[in-house]
Amino acid sequence: HLNQTSSFHAYHSELGCFFPGSSNTRRRLVIIRLSEYPSPLMMEAGEAKSKKAGGSRLCCICNKRRPVLKRPKTLQQICRECFYEVFEEEIHQVIVQNRLFNSGERVAIGASGGKDSTVLAYVLSELNRRHNYGLDLFLLSIDEGITGYRDDSLETVKRNEVQYGLPLQIVSYKDLYGWTMDEIVKIIGLKNNCTFCGVFRRQALDRGATLLKVDKLVTGHNADDIAETVLLNILRGDIARLSRCTSITTGEDGPIPRCKPFKYTYEKEIKLDYFSTECIYSPNAYRGFAREFIKDLERLRPRAILDIIKSGEDFRISTTTKMPEQGTCERCGYISSQKWCKACVLLEGLNRGLPKMGIGRPRGSVNGDNKHTKARSTAKSIESKQCGSLDF
Repeated sequence: HLNQTSSFHAYHSELGCFFPGSSNTRRRLVIIRLSEYPSPLMMEAGEAKSKKAGGSRLCCICNKRRPVLKRPKTLQQICRECFYEVFEEEIHQVIVQNRLFNSGERVAIGASGGKDSTVLAYVLSELNRRHNYGLDLFLLSIDEGITGYRDDSLETVKRNEVQYGLPLQIVSYKDLYGWTMDEIVKIIGLKNNCTFCGVFRRQALDRGATLLKVDKLVTGHNADDIAETVLLNILRGDIARLSRCTSITTGEDGPIPRCKPFKYTYEKEIKLDYFSTECIYSPNAYRGFAREFIKDLERLRPRAILDIIKSGEDFRISTTTKMPEQGTCERCGYISSQKWCKACVLLEGLNRGLPKMGIGRPRGSVNGDNKHTKARSTAKSIESKQCGSLDF
């Protein structure tokens, strides 16, 4: 049953939608055509504006239909049909102008089952067909092992696999690291769980992309996400990361370059309430406070998000500042500026019963000359392969 108060002011003509039920009920997959179920919030806003203007206000693009939304970055009031066209064309222009892809490349789409990655999968598959990019597209999902959250969202990803005809690869923390997030949280508690998950997830995406033998990895990070990251790096004093976090393509010096086609796209324009369950371990995450602050700024000044991104792009590091040299982890071969990569440090702590050993900023190289450590690093099992089951 469709809740009449649900807000479907999302970009999409047709989506695989997932409504999680209770733990005792079976989940259902349904397809909702947005044009058949207009957003009550969009319609009410449009009607209110229309009445205020004497009922004469029309879409500023086609000048035929009633506008249903006001774009935050342009302040244009446009109709649903024009919004679809403008949205797709903007993403196409971002791809072309930044030369994100080359014909014949294999591209993995990071698919979480959330709104951003679902819309990204549809847009890329549609633009690839329409503009003949010549790309081989794949869906790549990470199973962190969070009961009641990731298992539900993976059902949506599997639906997208069928709907868009894109091959799906699922990589789990359990297979790569020998741990699930549920198991990790039981040991470390709720305070630092996002540190573990963030490090493991970034590396798991690279390992999954390696399994698929892709040339590029695209993620659904939008303008709001990037603005949050800029603010977090400033608050942490991590100025070195500012230039990287605002780049539309990152990781060229790593195993797999990552692209963000939604870099200039506001979260409001890809909002969808079909799977909105928050990770059960993230309510107290530091990023959440930055997110709320940015939302407050956006209410006062809609362009604040793009302004923050522009500020991050304009930051320059003094040429006299010596940056850490990127090398490779001695244990797993993953890119790292330390002797061990962060994932190996965290896993070493977990496996030794010292889960907080790798929390915080590194204060030097990890001592890898320990006989016990050397013996374990040469073992063949996934658990002792400290940073996953693949060598880079």
